[in-house]
This record gives sequence, structure tokens and C-alpha cells, in this order.
Amino acid sequence: MVTIRRWWDRKGLQIGLLALVVGSAWVLRQTQGELVLETYQALTRPLEMLQSGPTPEERIRDARILELQTRIVDLESQKTKLQDLLGYVEKEPLASRPIPARVVGRSADQWWQQVTLNRGANAGIQEGFVVKADGGLVGLVESVTPNTSRVLLISDLKSQVGVSISRTAAKGVLRGDSSAEAVLEFYEKVPNVKIGDLVSTSTYSQKFPSGLAVGRIKSLDLKKLPASVAKIELFPPIRSLDWVAVYPKPENQEPENEKSVNQLPQKSK
Repeated sequence: MVTIRRWWDRKGLQIGLLALVVGSAWVLRQTQGELVLETYQALTRPLEMLQSGPTPEERIRDARILELQTRIVDLESQKTKLQDLLGYVEKEPLASRPIPARVVGRSADQWWQQVTLNRGANAGIQEGFVVKADGGLVGLVESVTPNTSRVLLISDLKSQVGVSISRTAAKGVLRGDSSAEAVLEFYEKVPNVKIGDLVSTSTYSQKFPSGLAVGRIKSLDLKKLPASVAKIELFPPIRSLDWVAVYPKPENQEPENEKSVNQLPQKSK
């Protein structure tokens, strides 16, 4: 017995290890390594999560949250703009209150030429109606459908607006330049004007009511022939129009004003 015990003390550990190896090999064969794979994944999954970032489910959830946040910010912005516009509209006399409308169409190749509004004949808009935005005059309605209106912008190359310098009443015609600026051609060869003078629609204008803000003189060329010209910085945000106000076209000019218009060059519009 003593001999067997001594032999076991010497060989027992080796036999145990051999049995463990044989048992493990048998388990691997029977499970085709699934147990080892599961154990490996259980140990490494926390490290993978730390290294690879959020799971697909978490990414989808975060994307939805960002989408909702973006929509909320956009709705808040639109709400503020509409409230400002409606507040402005309510200040107008009831008989001449404008029609609020939003820009819903604008092509890249005609960005400075025209825009499409989401209101038309069904809302009372007609051709020749005047369009304004924050800052002043935007353009003129040139065509109408039951639910939309197309607006010719004052920045269009073929747009012409009779304007006046507020400080000195010097007059001329404003032409679009396909940009946030316009060109003012004066009737006088050497007008009494300077950089910074404010520009508004003239009493001689046949398409627009007088006194609508347009912009200010940015630069002058008093040596230009045949007439002096000025670069005008436009006040309305033509580049990024959103909500606008549409006004009925001005009533016919009084007889004495009509006489003055007839005496001006035919280019006054």
C-alpha cells in the first residue's frame, strides 16, 4: 500500500493533467470547438465594444434622435420667421394687408432671376403684384397659377426699377446684376450723391409704390458715359429668400405724376 501511495504521489499530477488534456480534446471534438469559441467571445466582447464604438442599434437610435433634433430646430426657426412676418402684416392697414407666401421653388441656373411662391390666384395674387421681404423690395409677380406665383427678382438682368436717392432725390433706373448687388444708372450726368446714400423706389415708378427700401450706394463712377452709375448693395436677402409678403400692384399715378413720367426717358420702369 505504501508503495502504491508513493507511486501515486509521484505520478498523480501527471495522470491528472493527462486526463484533463484527453477530456478537453474529447469535449472539443464533440462540440467542434463551440465551447472554446463561446468562452473566447465572452472574454473579448467587452474589449470589442470599447474598441468598435456604438452598436448598430445604438447608431440607429442616435441617428433618429439627431433627425428629430434637426426637425425641431427647423420648425422653431420657421415659426419665428412666420411670427415676425405675420406681426409685420398685422401692422398694415386692413385694406392693404399683404399676402404671406413662402419660396418653394428656385433653380440653381436662375438663382438670381426668379423664385416660385406657394400661393397664387386662389389666395388673391395677380400678375403685377409687388413682393417684399425683410429689407425691402424683392421683385414683381410675373405669372400666376391657382396655387403658385412666379416672381421676377430685382436682381435679374432684365429687371428695371425706377429709384430715388433719399438724401437728395436724385433719380435713376436700377438694373439687376445677377448678384446681391445692382447697377444704378442716373438720369443726371453728375448727380448729387455719395457712397452710403440710401436708395428707394421713386415716385416716378410705374410698377412699384414709392418709398420702398432697395439698398445703399456701395461705389460710384461719376465719369461713366453716357451717364454716371453706382453699385448698389441690395438690402433684401435675395440670396436666401424664404418668407415674403405680396402686395397689390400700385394704383394709377395721379395726373401730375403721369406728366412727369412722360417727360423722363422711356427706360424708367
